[in-house]
Amino acid sequence: MAVKDKTLSVLMLTGNFVNEFVSFIVFSILDVLDFLLCYTYKVVDFIVEAEWKPCYCSSARKAITSSGNILVSEQGESKKIVCLTSSKLQLEEISDTLYTRSSLVSEVSKTTVSRLKVETKNVIQDMNKFKKGRSAFTINSTIIEMLQGKIGGQKSHTYPRWSDCDCQTCNAWSSSTSDTLFLKAEGPLGKVEEDVLFIHGFISSSEFWTETLFPNFSKSTKSKYRLLAFDLLGFGKSPKPHDSLYTIREHLEMIERSVLEPNNVKSFHIVAHSLGCILALALAVKYPGSVKSLTLIAPPYFPAPKGEQATQYVMRKVAPRRVWPAIAFGASLACWYEHISRTICLLICKNHRIWEFLTKLLTRNRMKTYLIDGFCCHTHNAAWHTLHNIICGTAGRMGDYLDFVQKNVTCTVNIFHGRDDELIPVECSYNVQSRVPRANVKIVEKKDHITIVVGRQQAFARELEKIWNSSSG
Repeated sequence: MAVKDKTLSVLMLTGNFVNEFVSFIVFSILDVLDFLLCYTYKVVDFIVEAEWKPCYCSSARKAITSSGNILVSEQGESKKIVCLTSSKLQLEEISDTLYTRSSLVSEVSKTTVSRLKVETKNVIQDMNKFKKGRSAFTINSTIIEMLQGKIGGQKSHTYPRWSDCDCQTCNAWSSSTSDTLFLKAEGPLGKVEEDVLFIHGFISSSEFWTETLFPNFSKSTKSKYRLLAFDLLGFGKSPKPHDSLYTIREHLEMIERSVLEPNNVKSFHIVAHSLGCILALALAVKYPGSVKSLTLIAPPYFPAPKGEQATQYVMRKVAPRRVWPAIAFGASLACWYEHISRTICLLICKNHRIWEFLTKLLTRNRMKTYLIDGFCCHTHNAAWHTLHNIICGTAGRMGDYLDFVQKNVTCTVNIFHGRDDELIPVECSYNVQSRVPRANVKIVEKKDHITIVVGRQQAFARELEKIWNSSSG
């Protein structure tokens, strides 16, 4: 027995060494490739679009201000910027992981970015007058135009970029008169007793819920509960504005404007998966008296050790720059490499109709393609900024969100996690429970990040019905 354990230990150490060594070689090559792609896209963008949008690897300052934003501060783990809209200035925070990602190439080819100067003294003075917690004020539209002219801001383009898909599914929002999220609602036509919000995860869509859970809810549930599943900003059939930074404020405001307000949602249950769990917690903090139950599936909560920068720590945990497991390799490509991830979107998202056709052809039309639809229907700008500004950018706030839920939100909290989840490890759910002790954690054996729902939708639908009924009672 001892010999067997020793042999297993040697094999594991050997495997880890091989993984580390191969990963070093592969990601060193990818560092160089991303550096070369940076200039390649500048040339192609200029040829096709007669302009190029500055990227974060060359100049964080230019990347931020090119969409009509004003840089205010870069202290701490995030830059504070002012976003210009048609009638407001919005104070935003963006994750430092957008512009600070160490690589062998960057360390050799360029020095540390010097402290950025403040763009306008008047804006800083206005920001200092803000009361704590306030993030917007109304301003004359003429001043907006002057500020946009001053920093070279551009109007939002609704047409797709050459590297984005231009099909009807991905781009229907650009021809719509209403700038709201795509919403799929099922339930009673008359007076609604209960509302349920379904928030999908990263590079997914509302079909993650509507194709799995919705058909499996009982008639009594559909007669009592109004089920509201929507595509997040930048994903599925929802708007994908080019000048958006996809911050948590933007995501929450779109949910409020597209789902809560027009449907008169006053109190609600929440079911959220992966990245959606962060938005669910933010909603619970903003509407503490309205949440009747909170169901989190694979919540990405990585509390940073003392002395560690939370945003950078979470980026390394979610995207460890390892070739194995495969899902970690994919996450690393998406998180560390701005231009390689754009290339992946160009190959996969722009050509998603081809991949859907091949999938149906190879499976003889026996396989639904809703997972492919959700995976492919987004722009690189939406995926890149949402990944950094939501998953990494909120890392320092997650503990505060959970503490607030524990102290100020009285609803039941239930957490589901697949034992075989290689993207978000099981300890993340236990980390949530450590901050919210009343949370009930259920670990489902032989299920991963996706199959925790897909493949067990009937059982999960029954579990949700039980949660809602007990919370309503």
